[in-house]
Amino acid sequence: MNIGLYLLLILAVVIGATLAYGLRRFTTANLNYGLAFGGAYLLGISVLHLLPEIYSVGSHGIGLWILVGFLIQLFLEFLSGGLEHGHVHDHAHNESNYLLQILVGLCIHSILEGLPLARYESFHEHAVGADAHGTMHLVYAIMLHKIPAAFALTIFILQSNYSKIKAIMVIGIFALASPLGALLGQLLEISMDNMSILLAIVVGSFLHIATVILFENEDQHHHKFEWQKLLFILLGFGLSLLSMH
Repeated sequence: MNIGLYLLLILAVVIGATLAYGLRRFTTANLNYGLAFGGAYLLGISVLHLLPEIYSVGSHGIGLWILVGFLIQLFLEFLSGGLEHGHVHDHAHNESNYLLQILVGLCIHSILEGLPLARYESFHEHAVGADAHGTMHLVYAIMLHKIPAAFALTIFILQSNYSKIKAIMVIGIFALASPLGALLGQLLEISMDNMSILLAIVVGSFLHIATVILFENEDQHHHKFEWQKLLFILLGFGLSLLSMH
């Protein structure tokens, strides 16, 4: 895996944290459209790219592993409070144990989605039977939901009045989690069948995050659907279409 890809994963967290630091007066509206775009891209990449590749390479039972990934993400969000999809906690907490719980949930998720990155290019080539160009969509998908996650994590830290040293440590650990997963995946000898299982788990996680992002902010009482949000969803789908063969 190119060192530049590791840096992109770290950059996504830096961007999210920087935006949060610059927007001290936070409202949920700051995130909604960006989340809609990222969630649509995540869903588009999963349906248009990852699922066809997984089913073309993987053995029977791939659907079960997708459900496993969905359930793993559901469990992780009990720890992280939904920060993976940009959910900012309504109430600040300054207990160190609570911050550790959030960090553990975020890092497990980040390591899991980072594991297949180093070998995804060869998996993609094996799946589509062609030159493995356009494999960056998986990296972009991770980046596009890592930015709002870093944003939400930073807002939570700022609201909870943690020390600057603790804040930098937490953001730094989160930034390194996905590259660590990618490095671990590069060191391991992962077969194509095991890659399909691993990617199925990641896709299950992506599907959970994307569907929550796209539907959790709807006005459930008036069933409103903003045309601005629809526009950003269409842009996210459009971007996922651009990388198709």
